[in-house]
Parts: sequence; C-alpha cells; structure tokens
Amino acid sequence: MREIISFMHISLDGFVAGPNGEMNWIKVDEELFNHVGKRIGETDAALYGRVTYDMMESYWPTAADSPDASKHDIEHSAWYKGARKVVLSKTLKGADLPNTTIISDDLAENINKLKQTDGSEILLFGSPSATHALIQENLIDGYWLFVNPVILGEGIPLFTNIKHKVKVKLKLVPGSRQFTCGVTELNYMVDKQ
Repeated sequence: MREIISFMHISLDGFVAGPNGEMNWIKVDEELFNHVGKRIGETDAALYGRVTYDMMESYWPTAADSPDASKHDIEHSAWYKGARKVVLSKTLKGADLPNTTIISDDLAENINKLKQTDGSEILLFGSPSATHALIQENLIDGYWLFVNPVILGEGIPLFTNIKHKVKVKLKLVPGSRQFTCGVTELNYMVDKQ
C-alpha cells in the first residue's frame, strides 16, 4: 500500500507559514536542494491543496525553459511534468488537466483508493489546509519535516484543531540530519502498532 508523507518546512515554534501565508523565512541552499531532490526523484506522485497546486502549476511546468534555470529548476521541472498530481479542492474544475486527479468529496474513501494504486510513496507538498484535512481523517502515514532556525510567533500551525483526539505515535526514521544552513531534517513515520 502506498503511503502519504507530508513534506513541510516548519518553524521551531510549529508554523508552516506566516499569518498571511508568507514563506520568506524558509532557508534553502544547494545542499538542501540536492538532498530533497534525491528523495523526490524516487517518488512518482504529489498531493497538493488547490492553493499550492496553483502556485506549482504557475512555475514548474516551464521552469526549465528559462535560460538562467538552475540545476534544481531543471531537475524538478522534469520531475513535476512526469509526476502524477492529486489535488484536494472543492473549487478546482478541469478534468483535462494533464496527469492530474482532483478529489473534491469523500476524502477518506478517495485517498484510501489512491493508497491502493501502484506506485511509490505520495508526497504531500506544503498545503497546510490539505494537510489539516488529512490529519482529521488520520490519513497521513509520515511527516518529512525541515525545521528552520526561526521562531515566527504567529502563523499557520502544522497541527491545529485535531478533532479525532487520538494520540498518534511517531517513530523517528534513522538518517535525519542537520544542514549547514541551519535547517534540521526530521523524518517520522506513524507507528501503526
């Protein structure tokens, strides 16, 4: 069965974006891009909320076409164009979107069907609202977090209004690391025992 892994940058105090969705506090460098790119390259599917999907769709399909495209832009653009994309949205329309499936209702049923398909893990990129919806349904199998050396004080929290009130035990995956830019990777899987 495929697993859904939430991939997020997070502040030390637990926010994934500033109060207005700002992400200018996220630290990235070549070392981090290369590390993330390796794992993403082993994945064949991405899950997004509509806002993140719109942002990705506005940049990645043509990012490699720019004359000053970085190595990261070229590689991620190629991956993005080939990856299966799943978007959680009640408003997005367009059954003709290339290699894209829209889930607008019956979230748990549709995600569980998706998990039964062939392929690698499914990375849930950013998308705080989509992440919150999946947390409510206990559908996330792991968290791939990049803790940034910043305290925001306010913003959009990763874990908020969790209704199921059930403890979710996590196991730290060996190999987490610290990057020279000060970001620390933490990779947790849900302990299903």
